[in-house]
Amino acid sequence: MRNPSNWMLLTMLSLAASSSNAQQKADQQQKKVTMTRPMTTKQNPLSAQERNDAVKFLEETQLEVFSAIRNLNEAQLSFKPGPEKWSIEECVKHIAAAETTLWATAEESLKRPANPDKTAGIQFTDQELVHAVKDRSHKSKTFAALEPASSAYKTLDQALASFKENREKLIAFVKNTKLDLRNHVSVLPIGTYDAYQFILLISAHTNRHTQQIAEVKENIQFPKD
Repeated sequence: MRNPSNWMLLTMLSLAASSSNAQQKADQQQKKVTMTRPMTTKQNPLSAQERNDAVKFLEETQLEVFSAIRNLNEAQLSFKPGPEKWSIEECVKHIAAAETTLWATAEESLKRPANPDKTAGIQFTDQELVHAVKDRSHKSKTFAALEPASSAYKTLDQALASFKENREKLIAFVKNTKLDLRNHVSVLPIGTYDAYQFILLISAHTNRHTQQIAEVKENIQFPKD
């Protein structure tokens, strides 16, 4: 059986690859974005800019979730735009579940020795990866274990509490880690990515589903009060 976290990651990265390839074709006459992965050392595993950017992105996307659901009532939280569509509450439960699942995959790479020789295989810039995951014009069905119907969270409050706790742990980790995130690389069937990019992926995935929440709220049948 496939590891759920790896399956989820491969799904997200497959989506990213599809979106990025389309964008590259559209921009083929433009200059390619320069990779933003400076050489790292054991003494300075992340630049101050990288650390600040990741923390800011994590904090912003955390705030987006809570802002998106502020003052919504039960009818609004449970409204579904269609039989196969997710409600806002279901989106939040998925965000909370993915938070732990995606980070588990990143942690797995950090438990292994650094493998800087593999960085040459990285094809995405940080910006390309983030853009691709946030792009909701490309849809992808999630792994069954991360479907809201399979959620371990019985209530919205449980999901929010879990999300907040795990996101704050991740923010603290990024602020304080001395690990060489750029040189812990995962080589997957769909591509090669470093641990720092996994952290960006988590934030981008959160943004992707807060966009989905906004789409639900914009539905013409969405309860007004």
